[in-house]
Amino acid sequence: MKASEIISLLPYQKPFLFVDGINDLSKTGIIGYYTFKEDETFYEGHFKDNPITPGVILTECMAQIGLVCLGIYLLKDEVENTKKPQIALTAHQMDFYLPVLPSQKVYVHSEKVVFRFNKLKCKVKMLNEEGELVARGIISGMLKV
Repeated sequence: MKASEIISLLPYQKPFLFVDGINDLSKTGIIGYYTFKEDETFYEGHFKDNPITPGVILTECMAQIGLVCLGIYLLKDEVENTKKPQIALTAHQMDFYLPVLPSQKVYVHSEKVVFRFNKLKCKVKMLNEEGELVARGIISGMLKV
């Protein structure tokens, strides 16, 4: 399954799609990226005259790339014969270290911890273009085809 196929199966669309591409993909992990556009709607009110990407949006970006894209890949044999998979985030724990500003590109690295009975748990981290750690944590979710 190609990266473009995985992205087309995501159950999101603009303005809530936070995946631009996938650089690396295997049964054990994924690396993908997203550039936060200057006109993202959440910048209007977070923070006034000093826009910063909200942590919940960074978490969503990490979940879309690190959990959902990887989950679709892991279920590729089932997904190819059906409609878009259903995904539910079940738990997350995140630590944030650096802000992400408008126009910044981030890279999400995800490593599969366990995938059993369609429950996927991953260690994720987000890096900026300079390779600095923006955030890291654990994300879990259920996938249904």
